[in-house]
Amino acid sequence: MTDMHDLPDVLRLHRLWLDGDLAGCRADLSGANLIGADLYGANLEGADLYGANLTGADLSKANLTRANLTRANLTRANLCGAYLAGARLSWAFLSRATLAGANLEGANLSRAFLPKANLIGADLSGANLEGANLT
Repeated sequence: MTDMHDLPDVLRLHRLWLDGDLAGCRADLSGANLIGADLYGANLEGADLYGANLTGADLSKANLTRANLTRANLTRANLCGAYLAGARLSWAFLSRATLAGANLEGANLSRAFLPKANLIGADLSGANLEGANLT
């Protein structure tokens, strides 16, 4: 399981993977403990964050396009201005998360838990909100 000590190497190898470099590999942060992580502006396009604990993490301006965040814990996470187009967020916990200005176009938020989440100015066009808790 990845933790914050491994994060710089994971991000570096992911960047190489995105650039088509054979030395790189897709970021697998599934189940990772990233509580309070500073991922401001990080490029995690297509990364696997299934079940990751990102409670209180700063993901503002991060690129999470097509990332797998299924069952991830994003409670109180800062996702201001993040790019989440096509991301998988089904069953994700987004209680009190800040998604102001985030791009969630075509994202799968089915069964996501979003009570008290800030969605002001978020682009939810084409997003799947089936069964999502928005109370």
